[in-house]
Amino acid sequence: MTIQIRHLDSAQPDFKQRLDTLLAFEASTDEAIEKSVAAILHDVKHRGDAAVLEYTNKFDRIPASPTSMAAFDVPQTELQAALDALPAAQRAALETAAERIRVFHERQKEELRGFTYTEPDGTLLGQKITPLDRVGIYVPGGKAAYPSSVLMNAVPAKVAGVLDIIMVVPTPDGVKNQMVLAAAAIAGVTRVITIGGAQAVGALAYGTATIAPVDKIVGPGNAYVAAAKRRVFGTVGIDMIAGPSEILVLCDGTTDPDWVAMDLFSQAEHDELAQAIMLCPDADYIAKVEASIHKLLPTMPRADTIRTSMTDRGALVKVRDMQEACDIANAIAAEHLEISAEDPQQWADKIRHAGAMFLGRFSSESLGDYCCGPNHVLPTSRTARFSSPLGVYDFQKRSSVIFVSEAGAQTLGRIAAELAYGEGLQAHARSAELRLRPAA
Repeated sequence: MTIQIRHLDSAQPDFKQRLDTLLAFEASTDEAIEKSVAAILHDVKHRGDAAVLEYTNKFDRIPASPTSMAAFDVPQTELQAALDALPAAQRAALETAAERIRVFHERQKEELRGFTYTEPDGTLLGQKITPLDRVGIYVPGGKAAYPSSVLMNAVPAKVAGVLDIIMVVPTPDGVKNQMVLAAAAIAGVTRVITIGGAQAVGALAYGTATIAPVDKIVGPGNAYVAAAKRRVFGTVGIDMIAGPSEILVLCDGTTDPDWVAMDLFSQAEHDELAQAIMLCPDADYIAKVEASIHKLLPTMPRADTIRTSMTDRGALVKVRDMQEACDIANAIAAEHLEISAEDPQQWADKIRHAGAMFLGRFSSESLGDYCCGPNHVLPTSRTARFSSPLGVYDFQKRSSVIFVSEAGAQTLGRIAAELAYGEGLQAHARSAELRLRPAA
């Protein structure tokens, strides 16, 4: 079993062009998917539960084709039963991961408190932070199950104070994943509905007779789910439209090459479009990592996926030094950035753009996926240049607080009137002027 890995060298004159080509990824807009999703959303918006029932029975091949939405609700007792039935080790792992995620996001919440301040004339200004009322969480089903995604999406919503957390999860052939249900019990999900696809996104966004509309939809899904989230944005908020998973490893050549090879595999195994890149100034070490890749690949159950991913979108990159590696990392703005070096902090200080940074050779990205505590829902496709990991702040909104004193109105009113007249908005100006005291 062979694998062809792309080698790049920053000293080559065409390096930037080759790197740009490697990084280029445009989520192809499949016209057939877009057309199908548009039709499903229109149908759900106008026919509600009847449309959701029809599409769910059709796409998920639900046995007996239920005729009532009640068939898709999972009672809290079933969630608890799923948790109670887990093997002790699985339950302990889920509960420990959930607690670590909760503790981290509680700390995050402490940094997101509102504020007020009072000016000398008695005017009070500030910001009030309130949680969203209702959030929808999409959890993928079918080929794989992701209890970790349940925790990463639901726990920060709960910490933020969201009142209702509605989880939708497809169950092809009517098969429910018990770890997913157990994770929902641990995270405090309000309601679990076994529906998925674009019809679930539409139901959450528009509401039906049995599903109240939410304020925001978060969570990953397939191309149909992503297209649906894109289309309902504006009616509801969404977290992001995520691209394929990515890992970028900055290595000074002091880490066991087997460790680095496996870290690259950990993202490449997600799917064929995932991207795994290493930057290193040591050519001999790069050769060792490549040898580890060839050695370890045959031991991987998902070897075919890893091989395709690393052949098509992976690379081992020779750089001049670690400083240049940091410069290139900032240009890439990767979802996951590992700094596997003797003194990782000195290089972390030079990083401006990354979804999450894993510092030191023992900080494998896989730990962050499951149980470190920070969120694993991260910006992809270079969006780390302007966006952040999912967090408590995604489940809150901010309201400005303005209390203008009578004295303050005398100063602010004149300023506002002057600006309003300049914009040609006389009612604005007069509204401010009416509150001015008559000149003595």
